Amino acid sequence: MSQPRMSSNGYSKRSKSLNPSDAVMLTAELLAQVRRIEIKTGRLVNETFAGKYLSAFKGHGMEFAQVREYVPGDDIRTIDWNVTARSSKVFVREYQEERELTLVVACDLSGSQFFGSAKRFKRESAAELSAVLSFAALKNNDKVGCLLFTDGVERFIPPRKGHKHALAIVRDLLAFKPERRGTDIAASLDTLNRLLHRRSIVVLVSDFQSKGFEKAFRRTAKKHDLIPVLIEDPRENEIPDLGAYIEFEDPETGSTVLFNAGSKSARDQAAQERREARERLDTLFAKAGVEPIVVRTDEPVVDPVVRFFRRRALRFR
Repeated sequence: MSQPRMSSNGYSKRSKSLNPSDAVMLTAELLAQVRRIEIKTGRLVNETFAGKYLSAFKGHGMEFAQVREYVPGDDIRTIDWNVTARSSKVFVREYQEERELTLVVACDLSGSQFFGSAKRFKRESAAELSAVLSFAALKNNDKVGCLLFTDGVERFIPPRKGHKHALAIVRDLLAFKPERRGTDIAASLDTLNRLLHRRSIVVLVSDFQSKGFEKAFRRTAKKHDLIPVLIEDPRENEIPDLGAYIEFEDPETGSTVLFNAGSKSARDQAAQERREARERLDTLFAKAGVEPIVVRTDEPVVDPVVRFFRRRALRFR
């Protein structure tokens, strides 16, 4: 839903709305914010996520190790028929768990991300969550990359290791100035699929206010370990009774519309449309076999991530 641009009763004053063109902060302020996130997320990784990240992605990928002679009890599906055909004995292929993983954060920087009616903008929630995952991957000696997108790919940072590299990703998540305001999840996922030549952990951070991305989403879920992160703001799901018309502006197109916030039927219809959109999204996630992380701008970012890690870890027990 569009966000309110102005209101005589002060509703817009309770809602923060940031123009993407004003997103770049002064260097000192930006460095201070990056440092705060680094300290906060570093502590969370050390104290809360110790072992959870590794447990959550245990068994993520297997790589070929060697062939050896077949022994009774081996799974016949592991027989290497090419090697067996060249020998008088039966050989099987052995695999080992990949020790090094690649995590790529694909973050939506469209106009709707520059909004927040609570503690932070949706973009700030996305940056903090991405920082937590990046530093958790770094602690596990994994590679981390980033793709920033709107209705096109704005920036791609190839996966690498290193503390400075992770900090650069956090900096861009906070302060990168996008050239466009729309959203095209499909094109961004297709680009990422072309860029990543091996199976990776792809964290897709967005409010999913895009259309026609279902096929690309399913393709990505088959090729990679896709984790959708839904960023929500409470004012998008429920409009309060303001007793007057308010002007809503679509942050991605700039178009405006008057909405009767004093009408219960109008508010109920808007809420119903949001519920139906969420149900369609949940159906897509379920059919693609992925589990989302839901982050709200009025709640701590870390809690849903910890719950997600715990559920994932249970799969490998």
